[in-house]
Amino acid sequence: MRFLVTIEQDEAGYYAVECPALPGCVSQGGTREEALANIEEAILLSIETRKAHGLPPPMEVAEVEVAAL
Repeated sequence: MRFLVTIEQDEAGYYAVECPALPGCVSQGGTREEALANIEEAILLSIETRKAHGLPPPMEVAEVEVAAL
């Protein structure tokens, strides 16, 4: 499965990542690469937890491109 994630760098230089398809699935890292590795693990754990508790699969998220203003 492929998931879109958002990445933001905070004032301290850390990267925060979130997976919109899985509400509450967030992570962080000291580098962009570390943050992406951490969110991958968080996504896998979130999916396992949802399955274990009989929750629905992740929401579908689509990528939409818009022209810059």
